[in-house]
Amino acid sequence: MIRTVPSRRQAIADDLRQQIATGQLKAGERLPSEAQLATRYTVSTPTLRSALALLQGEGLVEKIHGSGNFIRHPRRRLTYAGGTGTSASWTTTSALLRVSVRIMDLRAHGDLTALLNVPPSSPLTEVCSVTHEGESPHSLARVYVPRDLAPADFAGGLLSPADVAAHLAELRPPLAEVQEKVSARLPTLEEAATLRISTALAVLSLVRVATDVTGRVVEAALLVLPGDRADALFTTRFMIDERGPKE
Repeated sequence: MIRTVPSRRQAIADDLRQQIATGQLKAGERLPSEAQLATRYTVSTPTLRSALALLQGEGLVEKIHGSGNFIRHPRRRLTYAGGTGTSASWTTTSALLRVSVRIMDLRAHGDLTALLNVPPSSPLTEVCSVTHEGESPHSLARVYVPRDLAPADFAGGLLSPADVAAHLAELRPPLAEVQEKVSARLPTLEEAATLRISTALAVLSLVRVATDVTGRVVEAALLVLPGDRADALFTTRFMIDERGPKE
């Protein structure tokens, strides 16, 4: 019988994971410095960092630049609500999550030209929102709309992506089609930095494109949810014939 000996990084991750599970290391607690941990486990700093990366990828440890590594609090889960016949509100968040919204004008470039079906350099408005649980980033959403659908006072009173959706609904013709694409992938370096997650932690990536009755793409929304706190719920509603069975 061949026994597999765990690698040093795996053994360190297992030990720290056990300490977290048993409460020896508590949520919000700062871990000793990487140099101290490397000395404690008699490994090199790169090996120690590799072990911490495993825990960061599992959502157990959060590395805050300039501050150190911290035991993460259990994350409140977000649910993406989509599907035929559902409302225009495309995210469901806990009331305990704080949302910051930033709005800026830009020109269509790269994938945005195809996503919104517009010529390069077409004027767009980006609404970027980041939810926070306490001081920790929780999710990232970007909504792009043609500039003429985003008046100068667009920023006034917007608190969440749902507010953005409600505001846009007042400015455009009725929607004819909404396409939603869901995929699991690794985060980009920018996304990982914004959400303070490991580049090894998979994210749920959702792309929603809305087209109005004239055939114009009036909104493209990009949502990034870390895999340790995300669910996707799709509901299809059917028309019920209340006339009863035919005789």
